[in-house]
Parts: sequence; structure tokens; C-alpha cells
Amino acid sequence: MLTREFGLAIRRLREARGWSQERLAEAADMNRSYIGEVERGAAIPSLVTIDKLAAALGTSASGVLAHCELALAEAL
Repeated sequence: MLTREFGLAIRRLREARGWSQERLAEAADMNRSYIGEVERGAAIPSLVTIDKLAAALGTSASGVLAHCELALAEAL
């Protein structure tokens, strides 16, 4: 569930910027298909990857994780 919520948080932050997965991949220096896997919850990103995604989206790793915690709390 955490992996899925993390992916949704990344998708929401990306879409709020009006970015495509390709644009995020470029900004984070990652492969676009991996961004898709993260957003679908099919990949479990490392701490380094979380930090790269957060920086590309203009936030902190803790900021992205806070989005996850809120979503998980609302689901309870």
C-alpha cells in the first residue's frame, strides 16, 4: 500500500507541475519507463531515487513521504 501511495504522490506532484513522465524523467535523470513503474507502485524506489524525484519536483523527500502519510491516514 505504501508503494502505491508513493507512486500516486509522485504522479500528483508531477501533474500539478503540468509535466509528462518524460519531463520528470529528464529532470530526475531517470528512465521514463521507470517513472511509470514507480507511479503504478510496481517499483520500490531506493532512498537515492526518492531524493532525485523529490528534487526534480522541487520538494524534499520528506515532503513526498508526507503526501503518502496523508493519503494512508485518509484511507483508514
